[in-house]
Amino acid sequence: MTEKELFETYKKEVYKTCLYMLQQKADAEDVCQDVFVTVFRHNWRQVEYLKTWLLRVTVNHCLNHLKKSSRHRTDGQLLLFQRRPETAKAAETVAEERETAMETVRLLGRLPAKIRAAVSLRYLHECSLNEISSILSIPEGTVKSRLHKGLKLLRPMMEAGGMTLEKEDAHPYGQDGSQACSMYKS
Repeated sequence: MTEKELFETYKKEVYKTCLYMLQQKADAEDVCQDVFVTVFRHNWRQVEYLKTWLLRVTVNHCLNHLKKSSRHRTDGQLLLFQRRPETAKAAETVAEERETAMETVRLLGRLPAKIRAAVSLRYLHECSLNEISSILSIPEGTVKSRLHKGLKLLRPMMEAGGMTLEKEDAHPYGQDGSQACSMYKS
């Protein structure tokens, strides 16, 4: 795999992670670029689990950026999560989905950075608990507690906005920790 192929393969996932972690388009673009510069400077061809390693580098860059900025920005421009094109939907359904996605992004921005990282990796990237543990370099039990805390913090915020967590979201992980579920329901 060449550097260009690596970039083309993972640029959307890296950018999406940066955007959800940082909540600002300009910051996400800058950190995304920094991530790939860092990756290309290292011997990335020798990494066994490339995606996991790349997401770890991404999350670390985002956390470092948040520490440097010393201010967490929750207001500002919100971008919608880009979904793959599906079958044609009614305009009303599309509008509801966009509104729900915007509200979810806003709510994620209110979570502490470490919890936001775990929640976004789980529900946006559909990573298993083991993958999140590797990416964040924390024990699996800590991943579970951060997911639980994140859902516990999100629940009252979502209910205040007329949204509810789905029934299977009562537990943020399945028996084996590999099954991800959707995070919100209008």
